Amino acid sequence: QLQLLESGGGLVQPGGSLRLSCSASGFTLDYSAIGWFRQAPGKEREGVSCISQRNDSTLYADSVKGRFAISRDKAKNIVYLQMNNLEPEDTAVYYCAAGPGLGLLFGLCMPDHYTNWGQGTQVTVSS
Repeated sequence: QLQLLESGGGLVQPGGSLRLSCSASGFTLDYSAIGWFRQAPGKEREGVSCISQRNDSTLYADSVKGRFAISRDKAKNIVYLQMNNLEPEDTAVYYCAAGPGLGLLFGLCMPDHYTNWGQGTQVTVSS
């Protein structure tokens, strides 16, 4: 079975940076896409960024374009989310998830398309 583990969350001031890591173990060839998602209290879970495991194509939410960057280390089976110029509105629990990649092929990065989830890591942006 595929297992995902997030790390790198914490407390940061507005304008600061964090890098989240998603480490995959198990049957890593059984998925085609990895996504980063977040959920703030009282809000729906939303897609932040998704990356194809086949060709490294990426998608970003409009709210994070120019500030966040997704990348992967194929040798280590790790997907990163570099977050720069963080804002209080970025405060949420951040999750990584794996899926078949069909949504990404259609230009979508949505949580309903992903089936294997990590437990999440808290990101708090506050002064």
